[in-house]
Amino acid sequence: MTSQDAFQFVSTWVDARREALVSLCARLVEAESVNPPGETRRAAAVLEDFLSGQGVAFERIARVAAKPNLVAGIDGSAPGRHLVFNGHLDTIPPGDPAAWSVPIHALTRKEGRLYGHGMGNMKGAVAGLALASACLAASRQRWRGRLSFTAVADETVFGPDGAEHLLRARPDLRGDAVLCGEGPGEMGLALAEKGRLWIEIRAGGGSGQGMLAVRGGTPAAVLAAALTEIDTWNDLRSTPPEDVACLAEHAGEHGLRLSANIGVLEGGRFASQTAPETRAEVDFRLPPGLPLSELKKRLDALCARHRRLAWRQIKGWEANWSGLGSPVVAAIAAAAARVRGVPAKPVVRLPASDASRWRGLGVPGVCYGPQPTLASGIDDYAEERDVIDCAKVYALAALQYLGAS
Repeated sequence: MTSQDAFQFVSTWVDARREALVSLCARLVEAESVNPPGETRRAAAVLEDFLSGQGVAFERIARVAAKPNLVAGIDGSAPGRHLVFNGHLDTIPPGDPAAWSVPIHALTRKEGRLYGHGMGNMKGAVAGLALASACLAASRQRWRGRLSFTAVADETVFGPDGAEHLLRARPDLRGDAVLCGEGPGEMGLALAEKGRLWIEIRAGGGSGQGMLAVRGGTPAAVLAAALTEIDTWNDLRSTPPEDVACLAEHAGEHGLRLSANIGVLEGGRFASQTAPETRAEVDFRLPPGLPLSELKKRLDALCARHRRLAWRQIKGWEANWSGLGSPVVAAIAAAAARVRGVPAKPVVRLPASDASRWRGLGVPGVCYGPQPTLASGIDDYAEERDVIDCAKVYALAALQYLGAS
């Protein structure tokens, strides 16, 4: 099958099922799955009903019964590569309900947009991945290898019950490559994701009367000085590694910048008493080209200058990426350009996605999806055209990646 034949087949197949795709989005939005608590049984049942209607076999794999992970496996006409589609079923909280101008848990279709909680992050992409999986199932004779569609729980809090459990329980789902439907915003092609370092930093020194405080002498003042210095690190920028040097052109304001957010600040109970100890929790997001070791050295040096300071790691992992030369990246880049008519810009995804779990196992991966902005929030939405196009891109990229093996 030529690339033109594949494009024509996928376009015709998906366009004929446009209303079915929008309907699937609606049912997923109605299936509330806010995390916490992360209940995904209703959303999983919606997908099961859809896949059953398409003749696609599936199974549930759960560490916690309320948070099932759905897995569908489809085999092509002969042995070959194994491509994994990945998406998540849980959503972040919707924020203040009074601020929404549309129903939260019902799809609103207007002005070319599909509104509803989770549409941008990421039920629109999950619906597109499901339809693309059905397309591959309907055309098994056109490709070789295996396609696995994983719709997981517990992603928005990066918890243990979703992809982490799935990959531990089913090592065969590592595959040869992963295509994740997490959009980086504005239909970019996310080759990379920032790393993360969460720390706790403390300043001690004992209690005392507030009237005896001197400049820079209290634990609160010591911690405040340290946090003020940490805040300046928000200006640090990295040079991307050679295999993703293209990111330097399209990473935007935030993609290659270290971010340092002071999320928790605690200490003291009464204004006239010196706080015996103060603490803060800081969230660092590290761009490609800035390793954890470099940031840890900065923290060590900071604490060495302030002997009453100490820090500890809560969690952390390195920035991760897959280069343009990776076959799965090349396949989705080509498919996106064919479907959209313009190349997708290679970018850095700011928050983590489950693609990083596959990359951590040495499996190349890429993120592409219909989330229109950098982060979802009030009046969450996806452009209808983007959802339709993503279903085409996923199916076309899979045919190219699998058919080329």
